[in-house]
Amino acid sequence: MPDRKIAPHIKDAVEYKLVLKHPDQFKLANGVDVYSLNAGTEEVVQIEWVFKAGNWFEKKKNLSSATNFLIKNGTKKRTAYQINEYVDFYGAYLSRSCYNETAVVTLHCLSRHLENVLPLVQELFTDAVFPEEELNIYRQNMKQKLAVNLKKCDFIAGRKIDELLFGINHPYGVYSAVEDYDAISKSELEVYYAQYYKTGHCTIFSAGILPPHFEKLMNDFFGGLPFNQQAIVEPKHEIVAADQKQWNIINDVDGVQGSVRIARPFPTRTHPDFPKVQVLNALFGGFFGSRLMTNIREDKGYTYGIYSFLVNHIHGGAWMISTEAGREVCEATVKEVYHEMQRLREGEIGNDELLLVKNYLIGTLLGDLDGPFQIIGRWKNLILNGLDEKYFYNAVDTIKHIDASELNKMAIKYLNPEEFYELVVV
Repeated sequence: MPDRKIAPHIKDAVEYKLVLKHPDQFKLANGVDVYSLNAGTEEVVQIEWVFKAGNWFEKKKNLSSATNFLIKNGTKKRTAYQINEYVDFYGAYLSRSCYNETAVVTLHCLSRHLENVLPLVQELFTDAVFPEEELNIYRQNMKQKLAVNLKKCDFIAGRKIDELLFGINHPYGVYSAVEDYDAISKSELEVYYAQYYKTGHCTIFSAGILPPHFEKLMNDFFGGLPFNQQAIVEPKHEIVAADQKQWNIINDVDGVQGSVRIARPFPTRTHPDFPKVQVLNALFGGFFGSRLMTNIREDKGYTYGIYSFLVNHIHGGAWMISTEAGREVCEATVKEVYHEMQRLREGEIGNDELLLVKNYLIGTLLGDLDGPFQIIGRWKNLILNGLDEKYFYNAVDTIKHIDASELNKMAIKYLNPEEFYELVVV
């Protein structure tokens, strides 16, 4: 019987052993890889069809995002309304997302209805027609959204800092103007769809309570499609970073708040320093108890929140600090960011502070692995970046065992103000 007079041991998150559950893998008849994780407690399924169809592959602005959005807005058999009605009838949710390198169609539905919904998804990949009226609505909505966003300092800052880091002609730095939406044509969407969806390169990730005949279902509906039959030639894009490091832009002469972005190029997650810098970033500005937050929010009161994070693209990355602050204190905010960089380069990191950061990072990983959808999402990131579970366990080991001296070395190596772009938009 436990002695109630003695407090139980408080277990730090770093004491837990993390295990990344391995998914099953099989190939469809056409060679498409399917990663599946049959787990969970609820009778629901998530399936993601990931295509190499992001803006990395487009030759004209917005073709990738428009094709991805409109793929669900009409086929040879159904209108956009009929598609949505069909999905709603089965209590399912069908969404799409477009990123730099990939474009994704995602299905969530009850396990027992999967067989009824998959034929519709197949239809999207074989018979999408991109109706002119749907394209016109898309143009109108996107132009209205852009007009609203252009009045926001944080929107201007977000796209300008990407341009400075990568170049306006690079997929990571390009951004849209009103005329770009008007320039999209139905025929261009059809060509992009035919090349990157209908006969494109696809990988499938699935999780949840999968039906016993799941593999047969996927083969029946998608194994006969002409996916992965032709090699996708990936274009090469040269990063052309800006020469000028300091920028001040006036977007609203009457505005009371400004947006601050401070960023530098940084290697991708395949670089050996990446896991170490993830720990340093958390300490610097990666969570609510970070040094940037303690100084600039809690002590100075310049902002409601300030964060730093690593931008993780497949072909390039960045280390970025982002905040919105009062117009009159933007300059002081920038000064304090550089001050915290100097402290990390020159000062010591206490054991208690480092343990707090480690517990936060391990605790975040524990949360990220809570459920089949989260686990398959972790695997998707690894696989699409050409990594395996060794990378995951190496990152966990780095978090648990890195010391203050190693973090100091990383700060000296990477936290040098002269290597950062500084952007203030007011």
